[in-house]
Amino acid sequence: MDMQNHLLESETHADVVIVGAGPVGLLTANYLGAEGIKVVVLESFDELIDYPRGVGMDDECLRSFQAVGLAEAVLPHTTPNQWMRFITGKGRCFASIEPRTDDFGWPRRNAFIQPLADQVLFEGLARYPNVAVKFSHTLESFVQDDGGVTLQVTDGAGKTLRIRSQYVIGCDGGRSTVRKTLNIPFEGETDSNRWIVIDLRNDPLGTPNAYMHCDPSRPYVSIALPHGIRRFEFMLFEGEAQGDVVSPETLRVMLAKVIPHPERVDMIRARVYTHNARLAGRFRERRVLLAGDAAHIMPVWQGQGYNSGMRDATNLAWKMALVVRGLADARLLDTYGEERREHAAAMISLSLTAGKIFSPTNPAVVALRDGLTWLLNYIPPVKRYFVEMRFKPMPRYRTGALVYADGVDASSPVGRMFIQPQVTTADGRTVKLDDVLGSSFSIICWGIDPVYWMSDATRDFWNNLGAKIISVRPTTQLAYEVERHSPDLTLIADAQGRLKEWFGSHPSSVVFLRPDRFVAAMCKPQQVDATTAALAAVLHAKKGIEHESSKVAMPVPHR
Repeated sequence: MDMQNHLLESETHADVVIVGAGPVGLLTANYLGAEGIKVVVLESFDELIDYPRGVGMDDECLRSFQAVGLAEAVLPHTTPNQWMRFITGKGRCFASIEPRTDDFGWPRRNAFIQPLADQVLFEGLARYPNVAVKFSHTLESFVQDDGGVTLQVTDGAGKTLRIRSQYVIGCDGGRSTVRKTLNIPFEGETDSNRWIVIDLRNDPLGTPNAYMHCDPSRPYVSIALPHGIRRFEFMLFEGEAQGDVVSPETLRVMLAKVIPHPERVDMIRARVYTHNARLAGRFRERRVLLAGDAAHIMPVWQGQGYNSGMRDATNLAWKMALVVRGLADARLLDTYGEERREHAAAMISLSLTAGKIFSPTNPAVVALRDGLTWLLNYIPPVKRYFVEMRFKPMPRYRTGALVYADGVDASSPVGRMFIQPQVTTADGRTVKLDDVLGSSFSIICWGIDPVYWMSDATRDFWNNLGAKIISVRPTTQLAYEVERHSPDLTLIADAQGRLKEWFGSHPSSVVFLRPDRFVAAMCKPQQVDATTAALAAVLHAKKGIEHESSKVAMPVPHR
């Protein structure tokens, strides 16, 4: 017996192998676990990373936690409505980002403690016996064929494990082994300036919010985090770091700029880092896909690295579930990169721009910025643009798993995330909309029963996907309608009037929502069959729908 066979411990089979037990891998595993997919998560470290990294969680990200049933568990580790203020070297606030909207059901900006959020995701996997997390397991190599992927993995004892999987998702960070094995380009730029992150317990300042101090003598960041943690980030100058180490004396000099007793701090860590902006050339190579930092990394200035990775997970997971369950062809997975890569590029561009505004040290550039921002602050539309965070590129998918009945229109909700207001259920509870929608597709409309217009084939198609059909009514009508509605219909009341406002702003009244809460299509009631057939095509559904307009001209009511 040769050494390789001697060391081969066993062979494991999985539907999906996720490489990396960071937040993106753990969120993806939670979604796939709920769908009954057999998942193996490989993590080279002995345990989850226990020091803070990301510190900003947006509303879309919290909605993703909600989608896997973990929002309430993560909320204790967040600070909602975390404003971000840009301060000149002379102490003037020239921009304050204070978004107060909750269109997606959660505050737009939230501070959070990443190790505790990751722990919530990890503990959530205990709900699923079909998901296994293997710590101290390092991916050595993998090969693809027409039937799946074979991975060679080494465990902490040096034994070799072979895993056979239908698909692999690389969530293994900026230095991704998965991406490098595939020879996928990771192009972009690296900032010449280096920074040091200092995380402290027992916050020595105690002020809320995040402050970007644009001081040309040394730009720095001060961020209040939950549980009494304070983050400082300081630009480093030539010679201040020996490799990745900054001396205690240098740290004290930097901290003395912002706190009275820099020698009396309770330090968690001090870590040197460099801002990178890079984007993978593609997000899919046959049966292997990239997500999170393996697919894109960006400067921290807008706190979107963590959030962009979670968007990847939310976009990819439902598509992977449909493919593995045999409900959709693998071509559906192409729409993941088609949709996500463009938005990731936009977020990288935003982060680079924010960094250029925040961190210049050239006196002439600083004076120009300070003067211009002082002037723009007196222009109300410009001020609202910053305060309400309108500069943030919201995900808008123009191609992919979408149907534009009337062509791509800038004002169309198709390809955008649907709102999440409070609604009242038939049993009188007031909840967030997603708690009614469930985890699959949904069809939501105002004041009608779309089932009336559905052929048997259309009903069977949506039933096969586990879709919910929801009709929204004014609160005054709910009790009356509950006694009379179709058994195929879920009735809810518009508790805040926001759904009526939304539907009143668009000409079509039937909305098809994907599991990631993006609008896949809209149509008028009499177009439900045709729109379903078109959606089945772009979803590459294994069981499509043959639609003939003549068959839906005189629908038979389903009561």
